[in-house]
Amino acid sequence: MTLAIAPSEAADSPDATPVDDTSVDGTSVDATSAEPSDGLAAVPSGDVPEPVARDARDFGAYARTGGWTFALKVARSVRPGGQGADETPKVSAKEFSDLAGCSAERVMRYYKAWDKAADDGLVPHFEALTPGEDIELPDSDVWLTYYASRSSALSPRGTAITEAAEAEGIRPTKALEVAENPTALRAAILADPGTAEAARRALMDRLEEDPALRTEMVRDIVRADDLKKAVAAEAKAGDRVDYVRQIVDKGQVKTPAGQLIDAPAELKEEAERHLSLIDELEEGEDSGEWAREAYDTVKDLVAQTVQSDPQLRVQERRAKFYSSLQKATKVFEELTFDDAEVDDIYEDDMLLRLEELQKSIAACITALQAATAGTAAPAAPAGDTD
Repeated sequence: MTLAIAPSEAADSPDATPVDDTSVDGTSVDATSAEPSDGLAAVPSGDVPEPVARDARDFGAYARTGGWTFALKVARSVRPGGQGADETPKVSAKEFSDLAGCSAERVMRYYKAWDKAADDGLVPHFEALTPGEDIELPDSDVWLTYYASRSSALSPRGTAITEAAEAEGIRPTKALEVAENPTALRAAILADPGTAEAARRALMDRLEEDPALRTEMVRDIVRADDLKKAVAAEAKAGDRVDYVRQIVDKGQVKTPAGQLIDAPAELKEEAERHLSLIDELEEGEDSGEWAREAYDTVKDLVAQTVQSDPQLRVQERRAKFYSSLQKATKVFEELTFDDAEVDDIYEDDMLLRLEELQKSIAACITALQAATAGTAAPAAPAGDTD
């Protein structure tokens, strides 16, 4: 039977966008005929025209073996590497492609598929085959394990996409087609919420292992005011949920002054109740309002806990005072006194504010000294700056 492979040089050109071969029963193919199998009738039955019977025979052969039918034609007719023209009646891949009317690249894809299968012991090696020889071929559903119908699949990028597709349980050709048509992918994302959601999840998975992409994504977000506000709102809601979750997980809570105290049973129960409501929300449902309510409720209970315990109340006031003192000290230390020597920055209001600050510090020192001595602090005379 004459080997008839559909010419497709345009698709094989380096400048052309690779396209999938046609398929039968989900198996890639780029030829239009196959040799009849031994088990099929060689002559038409009854009044069936010969062309129809021939098509049926070809279809049956291909349905059982898929691309192996055409890979065998290559394997038994193309000489393997290392063999010279004088050692075998087989021809080179280039000569075979010229006879077939297709590209040598396409022939080599079948050649490489057969080579891989031979290494796995699934089919004989090239050297064991002679032109025109028929052998029993593997099932068609095994073909795609070895055959890459797209030239891009042979590149490092294509190999990575193929491996990822196999890990997801889909045909590599589908993933490769998407990768080769980013405009089509963009259109699907813009038009279909389901595709957009799949893309979002894939991006989130990739961000974990791609620092460069993560950086670009963050930059895009901060450049868009609406996205930046949305991220800030989600971050605030997340912080509130974490505050409530810490009470449940660790049994401790921070007071307004920053003390870490053991959470009373009532407080912990209320935190658990609110957290369970948040955890039960459907994916995609806005948790901001729930987080705010949980946070406000817990904060009120924390304040009540502090006020109901005299010792804890004193500790809270002490912690608050010391925190404020630290902040004031840091701010004052950051003042640059070298600038005060420059006449052109001086204003009367500056001196007035410093004098008022001096009075406040003096009064505070007096009060603390009196408290240490166990006596009431005397009222500071009006206008006293010492």
